[in-house]
Amino acid sequence: MTARIPQHPHRRFNPLTGEWVLVSPQRVERPWQGQLEELRPVEPTGWDPDCPLCPGNLRSGGQRNPPYTNTFVFTNDFPALRPQIGEDTTATDPLFRHQPARGTCRVVCFSPRHDLTLPEMSLIEIRRVIDLWGQQVAELQAHYRWIQVFENKGALQGCSNPHPHGQIWASDHLPTEAVKENDQQRGYRRQFGGLLLMDYAQQEMQEGTRLVDVHEHWLALVPYWATWPFETLVLPRQRRISHLPQLTNAERDDLAGLLKTLLTRYDNLFQTAFPYSMGWHGSPGTRDHKHWQLHAHFYPPLLRSATVKKFMVGYELLGEPQRDLTPEHAAAQLRALPVQHYRAFAARSRQTSATRRPRA
Repeated sequence: MTARIPQHPHRRFNPLTGEWVLVSPQRVERPWQGQLEELRPVEPTGWDPDCPLCPGNLRSGGQRNPPYTNTFVFTNDFPALRPQIGEDTTATDPLFRHQPARGTCRVVCFSPRHDLTLPEMSLIEIRRVIDLWGQQVAELQAHYRWIQVFENKGALQGCSNPHPHGQIWASDHLPTEAVKENDQQRGYRRQFGGLLLMDYAQQEMQEGTRLVDVHEHWLALVPYWATWPFETLVLPRQRRISHLPQLTNAERDDLAGLLKTLLTRYDNLFQTAFPYSMGWHGSPGTRDHKHWQLHAHFYPPLLRSATVKKFMVGYELLGEPQRDLTPEHAAAQLRALPVQHYRAFAARSRQTSATRRPRA
């Protein structure tokens, strides 16, 4: 059914949220005279004395980081959620409802190196990040209902510090996106008896047009219902997994490989440190929800180049999300890219050129 993709304006349904997205393939050809993002070349440095996330440095909240040598996690000095809520101020008026929100927020430094993002880290280093994610989720699940592991990469995505890091927010409530995904996955299992994302992954494997990377235990694809131009979804291939702590050693190693490959393709697309927001969605709480499949979303804002991004304004805010290029086109572009990082290739080329120069 999906093999006959229309090349005219059409809507696609997102079964994971119950929402629609408008696809307008013809708009990708329109001329662009709008805003161009500024590219700021950064001189790579392994340690920045002014960075509050580098080993040994003083943070903005007054705490000093230890001289960490691998991954490092700490409670956010300026958290959006706090473990104590004080006075219960719940209000049930249908027009003025509010409720207390209890939780905690943590910062995860991926590496002590100030100049290394995930795609440029080694597989061993990425595996350490995955292990830390799992450890943190397991610890926080004992106290909170929802654990949101995420990363905002790049100033374009609101990241306030270039040091490679992510965050973990834990809350006693289910946030809006989690509620939608929980309801949709539960409803699918009740109606069809299967697992929504496992059934979806199997069909995408058969069709192949939206696949980006396929590994032994994981796959990355541009979802049929993608909203952002180069949005991707990372899914387990072989079994149902509720939470990150449930991953086996083999699945963690394979995930490290897939993340490195996928994120290298992202950087290679426009030869820039590709900005994105990513996050893991695991089953709420410690209960083993039979309808839930662990997965990760990647939402990059870039549209045409390193300086032209997709804006969610106007119709997107007032009507429904809209995208220009089709998910199939986006997947083909990503799939065709090399898995060797462009900066590593450039560095090797410079070294080769230097060794070939004739000596005076």
